[in-house]
Amino acid sequence: MPEPANVGYIGLGNIGAPSARHLIGDTYKAHVYDVFPAAMESLVAEGAIGCGSVAELAAACVHIGVCVRDEPQVESLLYGDAGIIDNAEAGTIVAIHSTVSRDAVRKWAAAGKETGIHIIDAGISGGAQGAVDGTLVYMVGGDVDIVERARPVFMTSADNVIHAGELGTGMVLKLCNNLVTYLQFQAMSEAARLAQASGIEIDLLREVGKSNGVISEQMHSFISGRNAMAAACSEEDMAAMFGPFGKLGEKDLECALQCAQQTTVELPFTAQLQPYVYDMFVNKF
Repeated sequence: MPEPANVGYIGLGNIGAPSARHLIGDTYKAHVYDVFPAAMESLVAEGAIGCGSVAELAAACVHIGVCVRDEPQVESLLYGDAGIIDNAEAGTIVAIHSTVSRDAVRKWAAAGKETGIHIIDAGISGGAQGAVDGTLVYMVGGDVDIVERARPVFMTSADNVIHAGELGTGMVLKLCNNLVTYLQFQAMSEAARLAQASGIEIDLLREVGKSNGVISEQMHSFISGRNAMAAACSEEDMAAMFGPFGKLGEKDLECALQCAQQTTVELPFTAQLQPYVYDMFVNKF
């Protein structure tokens, strides 16, 4: 029986932690790292190896998943004497799961290439529950041979791995997916506002959606959950709970608009929503 391959996962949030948990077993020797050491405790208790630094994890692993909030956080992990690029062995695959811009992925991949490291984009969709259930979808960009090497690792937490094409296309596909999600949420938010102003319960929109498929359970759950919380919480509470998601929405739509500019495509409704997506998350209306 072959020795288990050393794989690493950095960023143990509500998606990263369950994704890393799927790596624990006989096939892989899972190494984990998070800036909050407590985030590693349950995984270590289940058999993962907790690392004291990014450099330690990078030096040990042939495949590293990175699932942090944004581009600056990814860069802080990649660069510097204690970063992944300077400490990983040549041939190591670094999969960027964070939602970032295509330009950033290409820049990082070029830097990694100088030391023989393969940095690819591997956006994920399916949320925290999908990570727990192992039903995520990975949207991957990169050379086909590198993607195929990474595929078995991705499949531990996924039911679908889509190779979108060349480097950066996986991230564009993820941005397109997120663009659709936010526009749907905005449409549902305004529809709910009109319905309530007319004395109609928004649950009736859900009933219509069950028949015609226009309104999904995700759309209804977002609006009904947000409105219920807004009715019971202060503005400060809403900003604390929903604000981070609004900030991610701002960032994701800005990345999509940057990509559109480079391809000469116009996204007028995305451009209109981007300045207001934060308010959509933190306000009832």
